[in-house]
Amino acid sequence: MPSATTEELDWFNLFQRQTVSAENAARYLEVFADIDVRPILKNVQAPTLVMHARGDRRIPLATGGELAAEIPGAEFVTLDSDNHLLLGREPASLAFVAHVRQFLSAPLTVG
Repeated sequence: MPSATTEELDWFNLFQRQTVSAENAARYLEVFADIDVRPILKNVQAPTLVMHARGDRRIPLATGGELAAEIPGAEFVTLDSDNHLLLGREPASLAFVAHVRQFLSAPLTVG
């Protein structure tokens, strides 16, 4: 979170330490490092919203676009942020919530 303040980073670090053990955090990182869902994306049949921060330094924007492009009918939205995890104070956080609300309120079409 490159635009996080020292206080926000301190809070996030404390939050992580309080919500997961070191062993589980290490296991999580091991497991998720090896997951590759690309071969099955074309099988997704649910409405899908993919959002990605334009300046994400953890995962490139192109990766989000590629993911969305492989899911039939997926909507891809870019958010104006440099953060992988959005900060509540940044406008991209409000945009994220607005896009989710709009997506969830859209009529569901089957088939």
